[in-house]
Amino acid sequence: MASSEAAASAMEIEKAAAPAPVPAAVVRPQFEALKPHDMSDGKVQFRKVGVPPHRYAPLKRCWMEIYTPIYEQMKIDIRMNLKARKVELKTRADTPDVSNLQKCADFVHAFMLGFDVADALALLRLDDLYVDSFEIKDVKTLRGEHLSRAIGRLSGKGGKTKFAIENSTRTRIVIADTKIHILGSFLNIKVARDSLCSLILGSPAGKVYSKLRAVTARLAEKY
Repeated sequence: MASSEAAASAMEIEKAAAPAPVPAAVVRPQFEALKPHDMSDGKVQFRKVGVPPHRYAPLKRCWMEIYTPIYEQMKIDIRMNLKARKVELKTRADTPDVSNLQKCADFVHAFMLGFDVADALALLRLDDLYVDSFEIKDVKTLRGEHLSRAIGRLSGKGGKTKFAIENSTRTRIVIADTKIHILGSFLNIKVARDSLCSLILGSPAGKVYSKLRAVTARLAEKY
């Protein structure tokens, strides 16, 4: 009896010690990277940017400077639709990145707002640049000569004040009648906008300069 129990336990130990069968190696499927054109199921994506009447002549004069980087570097098709008065952009089969379409639309839109081509080109090359727009009446309701004086304070004599704000905050500013457009990074736009709002509210340029120097010095220490 004892011998049979010992034999049974030995068989159990042998069974337990037997190695488990090794499963066959799982073959993982290899998929090729999707091209941007395939991500949208092969559909062509469009953007349209309106052209205001006063920007026709500058657009015609700078067309090749706008066309070349968009078509050759960003691989986006561009054309001017004279009937609809819009610049039309669309993706191609060889467009390297879908986001290029929106970057090009932002670039053309910045030019339409009044920025130079060289300044607007930064929107194609850098990711953290934005265009912020506001009107003088959003800050303070001004009419007649008060409005004219506010616009004069923003520009300064020969554009001195505007250039000083641009250079110290590393932004670009366009003052188009009562509309103000600022191109730059998020933090720099905020500093420039605060300075412009102070001028609109009636602060003298000297006070704005001193405040601007303090803020830019603080930003330089931070970064």
